[in-house]
Amino acid sequence: QVQVVESGGGLVQAGGSLRLSCAASGSISRIAPMAWYRQAPGKQRELVAAISSGGDTNYADSVKGRFTISRDNAKNTLYLQMNSLRPEDTALYYCHLYYRVNYWGQGTQVTVSS
Repeated sequence: QVQVVESGGGLVQAGGSLRLSCAASGSISRIAPMAWYRQAPGKQRELVAAISSGGDTNYADSVKGRFTISRDNAKNTLYLQMNSLRPEDTALYYCHLYYRVNYWGQGTQVTVSS
């Protein structure tokens, strides 16, 4: 059983930065594609950024140039560096890992004030 636990959310002013972390249990996290999703109130969950086990990345257009996804396979940890935050980035951010099935964390809240 794989568990993923997010941390690092909080309240920040527009233009500020936050760094989210996702700790994954089990060695499969080193070979599994991982991603960050977010869900704002009243909206569907959307992909923010994804990274393959080899480090290939892709981003939602809305965060390109502002967010950076990375992973440390030795620590089984996924990161999301978020810069130049905007009020529209406010959402519950989820860590996702796929290995035969989908694994989700409980989410960490990011709130950006204007």
